[in-house]
Amino acid sequence: MLTESEILAALRDCYDPELPCNIVDLGLVRSIAITPDSEAPGVGIPGVPQKHRVKIDLILTHPSEEAEAQLRAQIANRLAGLETVGQTTITIHAKPTWSPANITPAGRRILGLDGNPNLIQIR
Repeated sequence: MLTESEILAALRDCYDPELPCNIVDLGLVRSIAITPDSEAPGVGIPGVPQKHRVKIDLILTHPSEEAEAQLRAQIANRLAGLETVGQTTITIHAKPTWSPANITPAGRRILGLDGNPNLIQIR
C-alpha cells in the first residue's frame, strides 16, 4: 500500500522555481490523498502491484502561470516514476497564501536561515 510518507519523500525531489528548496520543506504541500485505483490496468492480476490515485493540494510561493506549470510538470513526472502511482491530480490553491512561516526547520537549514545572525529568523 502506497503511503503519504513515500509520496512526501518523492516530492522532496521537486523544487520551487523561485527558492532553492524542495516543495515539502517550503511548506507548499497542503494535503495528500491516496486512493486505490480500481480501474488501473492489471487490477486483480497476481504479481501486478496495486496502482493508486494521488491527489495533491498545493500553494505557491509566488503565484504565476510559469511557476504553476513548472511545479505541475515536476510533480507529475516524479510521481509517474513510482510503480504504484497510476494517476496524479494536482490542485493549486490561492488561499491560504504561502508565507515564510510555512518553511520547516529542515527547509530553514537548506536555505541557510538558521544559525546566521545576519538573517531574520523565521519561526
